[in-house]
Amino acid sequence: MSALLAQGVSPAQFAQALDAMRAVVGPQWLFASEEDIAAYSDHFAFEDVTANMASAIVAPLGLDQITRIIGIARDHRIPVWAISTGRNLAYGGSAPRKHGTLTLDLKRNNRILEVNEELAYAVVEPGVSFFQLYRHLRETGSKLWIDTPSPGWGGIMGNMLERGVGYTPYGDRFMWQCGMQVVLADGTVVDTGMAAQEGAPGNHTYRYGGGPWIDGIFTQSNFGIVTKVGIQLMPEPPGYRPFLVTFAEDDDIEPVSDLIRPLKMTHIIPNAAVTCSLNLEAATSLDRTKYHSDSGPVPEAGRRRMMEDLGVGKWNFYAALYGPEPVMDAHWEVIRDSFSSVKGARFFTEEDRKNDVVFGYRTQLMRGEPNMTEFGILNWMPNGAHLGFSPVAPVDGKTALDQYRLAEAICNRHGFDYTGMFIVGFRAMHHIVEPIFSRSDEDQRGRVVSMVTELIDEAAKRGYGEYRGHLSFMDQIAGTYGWGDDALMKLSQRIKRALDPSGIMAPGKSGIWSDGASS
Repeated sequence: MSALLAQGVSPAQFAQALDAMRAVVGPQWLFASEEDIAAYSDHFAFEDVTANMASAIVAPLGLDQITRIIGIARDHRIPVWAISTGRNLAYGGSAPRKHGTLTLDLKRNNRILEVNEELAYAVVEPGVSFFQLYRHLRETGSKLWIDTPSPGWGGIMGNMLERGVGYTPYGDRFMWQCGMQVVLADGTVVDTGMAAQEGAPGNHTYRYGGGPWIDGIFTQSNFGIVTKVGIQLMPEPPGYRPFLVTFAEDDDIEPVSDLIRPLKMTHIIPNAAVTCSLNLEAATSLDRTKYHSDSGPVPEAGRRRMMEDLGVGKWNFYAALYGPEPVMDAHWEVIRDSFSSVKGARFFTEEDRKNDVVFGYRTQLMRGEPNMTEFGILNWMPNGAHLGFSPVAPVDGKTALDQYRLAEAICNRHGFDYTGMFIVGFRAMHHIVEPIFSRSDEDQRGRVVSMVTELIDEAAKRGYGEYRGHLSFMDQIAGTYGWGDDALMKLSQRIKRALDPSGIMAPGKSGIWSDGASS
C-alpha cells in the first residue's frame, strides 16, 4: 500500500476506506501498488514526482458507483481527484494537485449516450475521447464534425472542462457545451440547463434553462464531478479550403495580428486559426541537433536554415475557409489582398504542400480530424517533454509582439528555445508557449521551474493572465488574479465551502483550497 497519505488520514482509516471502495467497484478496479500509482503520475514531471502523487486509484463504473465512492471518501475525509482519460499532458497529466489524493479514474465511463444528427449535438460520458467520437460519427455515416485539440487521445469532457481550444469554427470548445450532469460532494446529482425540467426536449440545444446559469463554475474548479455533458457539433460544410501564409521576420507578428482581427471579427476567417512560430513548425518534424548541437537556444543562422529546409517563415498562419465555392473564392480574395501588405508574405494551398507533414496534420485538425502528429515535438531533443505557459492576449499586434518578445527573452535567458503559437479567436488569442526540455536532464528540469515562475510573474506585471496552468503553478497563477483584495478567490472559496464543506473535492485545483491553505 502507498505510504503517501493525505494529511489527517491514518493508515488504518485509509485501509478501511479502500476495503469499502473495493466492495463497490470490485477488487480489480482499485489500484494501490507502487507500480499502479506511478502509472498515474505526471510523466512530464520536472520536480519531485511525489509532490503530485496519488495514494491510490479507483475506477468506478456508472453514476451509482461514482456517488457511493464519493460518499466513502467523504465519510473518511479522503480527498479525491477526478480524471476523464488522464491525458492532460503539459499541465500535469493525470496527477493530482496534492500528494496523497485518491485518483477517481472515470475512463471506464465511455459511452456515447446520444448523437442527434438533425440538431447537431452529442452527449458523452467522461471517458469518451476525441478519437472515439470521431470514429463513431464516421462509422455511422454522420455528416457532423467534431472539434479536436492536437492530440486526439484526450477526453472530450476533460478538455472542455479545462476550457481547451481547437481549430475548427467550433474551436472555443466550452462555447459549444450544452447541459451537464454533476455529482456534488454530498452525493447530490444535478442536471443543468433545460435538463432540470423533466421531459424537456431541448436539453442540449439551449444551454441556459431558467435562473442562474451554473455550468461555468464546474470548469477549472473543484466544486463537483461532471459525469455527463452535451456538446454541439458542426454540420459538414459544402466546401473546405485550408491554407497557409508564411511571414519572414519575427516582428511580423505585430502587423499579422492586426490584419487577422477584422478578418476574424467579420467571419471571413471563421475558424480558430493559428499563428505558429518557426521552432514549433520545426520541432514537429526535425531534430534540433541538425541545426544546433550545443546547449542554449538555436542561433539565428540555424533558424534561417530551418526556414529554408521546411519552406516556412518565422511565423506561419494556418486557417481555412468553409462554405460554397463562390463564397470561399470571394473570401480568399480579401484574405490574400490583406496579408499581401506584409513584405515577404507567401501563400500556400493544400495542393502546394502535398508532402508537408505539418500542413497535413493542421489540415486534418481544421476539419475536425484528431491525430497525434504534434507529439513529434518531443523528438526535438532526447527524452523530450514539454509544459504549457498560456497567457491570453487580445487580437492586437502590439500586445502579440510584446508577449512574444517577453516570452522569447525569458526562455532564451534560461537556455531554452521559444516554441509557441497564438490560437486566434474572434477577440482574444491563446498564446501557447511550449518550452521543450529533457526529462533526463536534472539541470534542464530545474531551469524550467525558474523559467515558468518568471514567465508568470513578468506576464502578470503587464496584465497578462494565463487561461490554464500546470499543477505546480496553479497557486501562483491564481495569485495573479488578485484584484480587490483577492475578491475573486474569496468568492471561489465561499462556493467551495458551501458545496464541499469537508474539502474532499480536488483540493488545490486552480489554486482553490477550502481552508485557504496550499498544503
